[in-house]
Amino acid sequence: MSLFDSTPPEEPRTAAAADTKRPLAERMRPRTLEEYIGQEHILGPGKPLRKQIERDELTSIILWGPPGVGKTTLARLIAGVTRCEFIPFSAVLSGIKEIKQVMADAERLRRLGRRTILFVDEIHRFNKAQQDAFLPYVERGDIVLIGATTENPSFEVISALLSRSRVYALRPLTVPETVTLLRRALPVIDLQAPEDLLEQIAIYSNGDGRQAYNTLEAAAAASPSGALTPEAVQDAIQRKVLLYDKGGEEHFNLISALHKSVRSSDADAALYWLARMLEAGEDRMYIARRLVRMAIEDISLADPRALEQCVAAMQAVHFLGIPEGDLALAQAAIYLSVAPKSDAAYQALGAVKADVEQTIAEPVPMQLRNAPTRAMKEWGYSQGYRHAHQFEGAMTDMECLPESLAGKRWYFPTERGLEKRIKERLEEIRKLRTPPQ
Repeated sequence: MSLFDSTPPEEPRTAAAADTKRPLAERMRPRTLEEYIGQEHILGPGKPLRKQIERDELTSIILWGPPGVGKTTLARLIAGVTRCEFIPFSAVLSGIKEIKQVMADAERLRRLGRRTILFVDEIHRFNKAQQDAFLPYVERGDIVLIGATTENPSFEVISALLSRSRVYALRPLTVPETVTLLRRALPVIDLQAPEDLLEQIAIYSNGDGRQAYNTLEAAAAASPSGALTPEAVQDAIQRKVLLYDKGGEEHFNLISALHKSVRSSDADAALYWLARMLEAGEDRMYIARRLVRMAIEDISLADPRALEQCVAAMQAVHFLGIPEGDLALAQAAIYLSVAPKSDAAYQALGAVKADVEQTIAEPVPMQLRNAPTRAMKEWGYSQGYRHAHQFEGAMTDMECLPESLAGKRWYFPTERGLEKRIKERLEEIRKLRTPPQ
């Protein structure tokens, strides 16, 4: 028995709409590319994916985008336009055994002159061995693979498969695009709704079309006389759905945005990205640790109090918890944003590490070694050591680096904040430590 679904990729809209037991999002799947909303950057006239589809020159592709933007729908539409057999395949429910069984059917169909599109939802959930199983069939042309993923393919899809596929990044739906979807759905559920309520649902769905449909359907069920009410919308929304995955790419995107806003001295942007992370439920101690890192990496000695502020904020978060501790994080983010910036210490440590890696590990100079025994003193340990406190200004010209690195400099302070004074003091020290010619 074939594993292929013999039904067309899309059912007629009238039949789908009549099935009120199916979710609204499923009933509203578009039948044609013209009905598809969003992704104009790849599907608009003359755009790359649109050309591939219209010319029937489709190769294996990866559709990468957040939930609810139409990855599955697009795959089904492509199969319909190109008249290919369509096999939906779940990475959650299937393994290598199922892959091989499907591929055997696909190979038989290819010999009969029929093409197969294998749609793999959540392809990032396949391990390396499972993804490897697709390679020979993709290379021979037995199938056209369409993978869908919410995770960055660069990290989640094996390089061999990635090199044989073209990646298309799908974007979250805009508010007007989501409103268009909702407006189309009103006759299907026999509902009247003012534009402002549709827009409110669109904003709160956060670019997720499926979420928008689900919210509209829930609000419609709570609206009397077939007219959408503000109260029903509020009850259905409850809380804005924020795209966030603590272990996924969006987690790193947001912390990167916070860090770079702080580095750019944009306090308002820093607060915005911080609030996004807080509202999404991010671990407060993780944010606190990252703020400490920002204080060290981007402010450093230009304002040493920045580190003190962040460590204090971390302690406050631990002591107060949520939500009071969030204010401490906000205070620290603002302080870091307005503080003078310097990465001189960061750059200095990097330069020192590079030299450590590229030069031989020279022995510690004798004058810097302790000599706790008589034998060690006889061997020259501590010989030539000059105790700074025994000299005027607690300053000596004793060399503290190995001979091959003598005089080397790595730390170059900036002219910003306290580092300007540090730079002046460092120049004074270096002059005093330089032996007279």
